[in-house]
Amino acid sequence: MAKIVYSMLTSLDGYIAGPDGGIALPVPEEELHRHFNEMMRQTSTALCGRRMYEVMRFWDSPDRETGAEEVELDFAHAWRATPKIVFSTTLQDVGPNARLASGDVEDVVRSLKSEADGQISVAGADLAAHLARAGLIDEYWLYVHPVVLGGGKPYFRSGLSLTLKPLGTESLTQGVTLLRYAPAG
Repeated sequence: MAKIVYSMLTSLDGYIAGPDGGIALPVPEEELHRHFNEMMRQTSTALCGRRMYEVMRFWDSPDRETGAEEVELDFAHAWRATPKIVFSTTLQDVGPNARLASGDVEDVVRSLKSEADGQISVAGADLAAHLARAGLIDEYWLYVHPVVLGGGKPYFRSGLSLTLKPLGTESLTQGVTLLRYAPAG
């Protein structure tokens, strides 16, 4: 059975995007980027909501190869190699190695979790909140940057109540601390 992990960069005050909805967190430098590259390589399937998928489609572009740093090329290759399931009611099509999910989100994810092995990643606060309410997330990984955004899109959606137990912490480059938690029940 696969393990489902909700993993996102977040500000010290808990936001994954700034007040205007844009990416407001510092860009990962090479060492931190390599960490995320390895996490992507360890992902058997990536689950994405529409908005997060549209942001990440940046890595699908062949234009991405021109002038890119080696660490960015490595991430692009890992992203492209990872199968993706996109949950959207508005998208008509998705890019390479991705498929649109049809049917009930919980049913699709329960089935995938029981049939797959390895680690399934969840990207996007709305999708993660839906899966958290259904008890489908096994671990929460918060990559906390030492910056305060003062508002924006939170890592944990408003109204979501969880009791978590700590699994560990890890200090990373750029002052980022990885906090790992699992449901306590």
